[in-house]
Amino acid sequence: MALAVLELLNERPMHPYEMTQLMRDRHLEHRVAVKTGSLYHTVDRLLAVGHIEVFETQREGRRPERTVYALTEQGRDAFIDRAKTMLSTIATEYPEYVSGLGAMDDLGREDSLEQLEKRLLQLEAKAAAQEVVTRKLTAEVPPIYWVDWRYTAAQVRFELEWTRELVHDIKSGRLQWIDYDTQDPALSLVPTESTEDRSDDRAS
Repeated sequence: MALAVLELLNERPMHPYEMTQLMRDRHLEHRVAVKTGSLYHTVDRLLAVGHIEVFETQREGRRPERTVYALTEQGRDAFIDRAKTMLSTIATEYPEYVSGLGAMDDLGREDSLEQLEKRLLQLEAKAAAQEVVTRKLTAEVPPIYWVDWRYTAAQVRFELEWTRELVHDIKSGRLQWIDYDTQDPALSLVPTESTEDRSDDRAS
């Protein structure tokens, strides 16, 4: 949220209500929880550390005063430095889907297939909804403002196609589960010395 606020104020001074509306118009909810309470709290924190400052107060008719905030030089430097790092540096992330995939051998074939097919339905619905948003953004918002959305939508499409292929591999038998009653798979990439080899080493 802090980075999103600094990003908007780097364009021009704004009041929090305008920030909230722009975040929703640009569909920033795919990378930040757009909640009014959280935004005001973030604005207070940024003001306290000197990243933003009060630019002016506005009053329209009987409406309450609105405080317009602007980015300080310190805030602009902090925003630019953080944005450069986030754009250039690969961060280690731990998505839940990857952990779930790692547990498929424990769930078994039928349970895994059932859960993956549920995920497919959700991914198909999400991809369809994102396509509607993408068409709206294409018509109304300059492309530079939603490059992040393009990336998120591409991730969903990739996951959808990858999961479809995984389901197909399971159904076709290309991906098989191990029967531990009849098979003794090597569970380590590091070769283990046999008891006989260790005995020979001790004798020498």
